[in-house]
Amino acid sequence: MQNGKTVNIVDGSRTPFLKAEGKRGPFTASDLAVSAARPLLARQHFDPTDLDEVILGCAAPSADEANIGRVVSLRLGCGDAVPAWTVMRNCASGMQALDSAATNISHGRADLILAGGTESMSHAPVLYNDKMVNWLADLAKAKTPVAKASVLAKIRPGHLKPIIGLLRGLTDPVVGLSMGQTAENLAYRFKISRDDMDHFALRSHQRLAAATDEGRLGEMENLYDTKGKTYDADNGLRRDSSMEKLAKLRAVFDREVGNVTAGNSAQITDGASWLILASDDAVKQHDLPVMGRIVDSQWAGLDPRQMGLGPVHASTPILQRHALGLSDIDYWEVNEAFAAQVLGCVAAWQDNEYCTEELGLDGPLGELDEDTLNVDGGAVSIGHPVGASGARIVLHLLHVLREKDKNRGMATICIGGGQGGAMLLERAA
Repeated sequence: MQNGKTVNIVDGSRTPFLKAEGKRGPFTASDLAVSAARPLLARQHFDPTDLDEVILGCAAPSADEANIGRVVSLRLGCGDAVPAWTVMRNCASGMQALDSAATNISHGRADLILAGGTESMSHAPVLYNDKMVNWLADLAKAKTPVAKASVLAKIRPGHLKPIIGLLRGLTDPVVGLSMGQTAENLAYRFKISRDDMDHFALRSHQRLAAATDEGRLGEMENLYDTKGKTYDADNGLRRDSSMEKLAKLRAVFDREVGNVTAGNSAQITDGASWLILASDDAVKQHDLPVMGRIVDSQWAGLDPRQMGLGPVHASTPILQRHALGLSDIDYWEVNEAFAAQVLGCVAAWQDNEYCTEELGLDGPLGELDEDTLNVDGGAVSIGHPVGASGARIVLHLLHVLREKDKNRGMATICIGGGQGGAMLLERAA
């Protein structure tokens, strides 16, 4: 990284991303992380106990997975002496784990780190409302049968109305907007049509289908549940998607005039992704291959009401530091939280007013060639397990660079709450 030791990425893996089906999926967040990491560690020239630390991103671990990074580390056999910790930066938690690992290696505090992200969104909690919580407290305080009967008589249907934790988590508490509503804001600002969004979504599915059929998802490891079922592909892929089918879907976040639908939004998904980061010394000591290197990274903040433009604010400073233009990046992975959000980023870089007033540039940065963008599909088709996506796009980008025999890539992601993250990668020679 900039002004520090070289940060190498030597290997990585991910689970298939499994679309939530309205009930709890077969895997917890720690199950997913362990399943992705076991085959990854098994093929290395070092033992899990040789790791200097384990860093795991997760936005919403369950109550029995506190410091899920440590839970997973111990389940993987990394041993008591390997420290492990958890990071949370909403949608970029997995990327934050990589950045934290890269910083420690760059500064000489570590040589070999397992870092990544996991999320089981189907396991998001359903909560009691305040009325029910207070009623349960009163019931617990009642000591006599008469007192208990008095409390029991006070329960009403309204006490049983649940709070959907996932919906709360995907709503910004400061500005009061859901993530989908922020995507509608970008669509309005940059005049992105429903047809534009649906076309982007269709292309995402078509590209993922091609990547799956042609074996370009080599980073994926199978999942096996307790009933013996095998999961060997991203199950949110809709091979039969079409513009006609997408056009029939109703807007979800603004039912009156909106255009953001379930079809042109990222899916609610369970999944995990890991990478192994190493210093030059560790690469030499353990005779490790090198996929690529983290050259630079950047975090940025912006108006939460337009959080989807985070990739623009995070990637642009990296480009400026390295005297690069958009076309100097061979391939891009921009996480597809929403079709409107990615298209908004592409539009913002071409918009003179946005680039001068919001980014402080002299003029538009230019046009991003969409043939270099998310070439094997993105979160609209693959899914977006919040804690894992930031690690997935970094890992897959390295596979794309190797597949295409190119050298430079940018992985970038928007973050709920009004932030963005980006990583500049280079493929190993």
